Amino acid sequence: MTEEEFDAFYAAAFPRLTGQLYAFTGDHGEAQDVVQEAFVRAWDRRREFLADGAPEAWIRTVAMRLAVSRWRRARRWLELVRRNPPPEHMPGPGPERTALVEGLRTLPETQRRAVVLHHLCDLSVEQVASETGAPVGTVKARLSRGRAALARWLSADDELGEREDDCVR
Repeated sequence: MTEEEFDAFYAAAFPRLTGQLYAFTGDHGEAQDVVQEAFVRAWDRRREFLADGAPEAWIRTVAMRLAVSRWRRARRWLELVRRNPPPEHMPGPGPERTALVEGLRTLPETQRRAVVLHHLCDLSVEQVASETGAPVGTVKARLSRGRAALARWLSADDELGEREDDCVR
């Protein structure tokens, strides 16, 4: 099946398959999601599709299996939540965490991303470089500049907090 044939097949079959999966799942959005995912998986097999003879049946089968898998995953999650309900009250972030997040917001995006990936996600400098597509030296520079800027921001924040405490007393 060529790309053009696949596009035509998609245009013709998507609404029909979505309707069928909607009847199966009872959720129109979920039906659209699983049919779309099945078409994405079919894209890699489009050259063999005509040889299979029943491409719509293949898409429908994959979409139904995806829907069942999602349903099972949701059911397992619900059972887990029922067995271990969340605590009644979750405390909010402490002042240190709030100050850190505020400080991170002041950094340029590249420095903020490097600092978060390295210090909060525990990635090595090499892993940060790989994930961001930046050279290792650039990541080291971003980390250094980001930490320095955060230190200045947090120390200025501490000084402001101390001055506010003096005013309250």
